[in-house]
Amino acid sequence: MPPILYAHPFSSYCQKVLVALYENDTGFELRHLEQAPYMDELAALWPMKRFPVLVYEGRTVIEASIIIEHLRLHHPGRRPLLPAGADAALEVRMLDRFFDNYVSTPQQTCVFDALRPPGERDPRGVSEARAMLDTAYAWLDAHMEGRTWAAADCFSLADCGAAPFLFYAHFTHPIPDRYPRLLAYRARLLARPSFARVVEEARPYRSYFPLGPIED
Repeated sequence: MPPILYAHPFSSYCQKVLVALYENDTGFELRHLEQAPYMDELAALWPMKRFPVLVYEGRTVIEASIIIEHLRLHHPGRRPLLPAGADAALEVRMLDRFFDNYVSTPQQTCVFDALRPPGERDPRGVSEARAMLDTAYAWLDAHMEGRTWAAADCFSLADCGAAPFLFYAHFTHPIPDRYPRLLAYRARLLARPSFARVVEEARPYRSYFPLGPIED
């Protein structure tokens, strides 16, 4: 039985896993969380009701990075997404955490705030999140000098997260032109066939984004 993925195509963390699955041509069953009764099934599997969630060989696996690593160990494909060397793998994991904590987290802070009623918004929190994105962009532009991908000289777990996180971040808090290396990296991610497929599959849900049009 193939892996089962509870996910929504417009979720950035679901997209992170989908990129990994498409990189490896991994067969799986998508349980689209807009379709009944999959949200109820998800809640029974994982009471936090956060997604993606993977079910494979009787095990329920949560958190996007852990799902990708679980698949690497138990359902490997042609592209491991983590290098064999311990030091190189550690670099990939470090960049993966960077994209989660310093790009996705502040980006989602801005989005979630925009979804609140006007009287419940947090301007200070949003200002701090935008400042964090500014710092992250500057660091990434310097980091990408001489690099094609984020870590270990290969497309990896780190890039699986970078693709959706930078995609949405640019529409939340635009990457300035003064960071050409970062903009070029984002363009390479958009051109990657696995992520291009993810972008197309999410296109019908772009009206869900509260911070303006998504045009890529």
